[in-house]
Amino acid sequence: MTEQPVFIALDFPDATTTYKFLKPFSDLVEKPALKVGMELFYRTGPEFITELRALGYTIFLDLKLYDIPNTVGRAVANISKLDVQYLTLHAAGGKKMLEAAVANKSEALKLLAVTQLTSFSEAEIQEIQLTTATIEESVAHLAELAYSVGIDGTISSPLEAGLIKSHTNDRFLRITPGIRLAGDEAGDQVRVTTPAEAKKLNSTGLVVGRSITQSTNPVAAYQCVVNEWRK
Repeated sequence: MTEQPVFIALDFPDATTTYKFLKPFSDLVEKPALKVGMELFYRTGPEFITELRALGYTIFLDLKLYDIPNTVGRAVANISKLDVQYLTLHAAGGKKMLEAAVANKSEALKLLAVTQLTSFSEAEIQEIQLTTATIEESVAHLAELAYSVGIDGTISSPLEAGLIKSHTNDRFLRITPGIRLAGDEAGDQVRVTTPAEAKKLNSTGLVVGRSITQSTNPVAAYQCVVNEWRK
């Protein structure tokens, strides 16, 4: 299994708030990896990513690209110039879109395909997508599609990590959000687990937001997640 980092989801409104949050982490020998989502990226722009990279952070840019193949291909080519390490796109964009992304990415950039959002229940998926497929059937299909065209891994609930592994291989990354420390509230996530449970379920990397960012001691919470993940 190729183990990836614990990514802290920087769900903050602006750069000032983000830097304030990150300041206590500057003393750590091993800096955390960071997930920058749409809210923060659309406010701060590419320059903020460049600044974080200059500070030595590994960056997971979570933009969930979904558009016609040419547009996504060009977007991936531009994002590759930012020297980010991970980028998300929707597997539901289809084979041609995924192929365009693979063809235009830098060698260092890993592409992660979103299968089904962890905020969705099975009933919502079936209603919204007008399908009778189960979550498992949908996730397996989308993971196989992504794997077949050279995508590096998936973003999915940890509850589906083992399923994805069985339909791809052990080197295919299975990065899983929806992670909470024991006792934390699930919030708007539906399919959640603890770090230890995620590892047992064959996750290869974690995305953790509120359990760290809303903690009274974020560094201690981060270290708790990492220690639980690495056992």
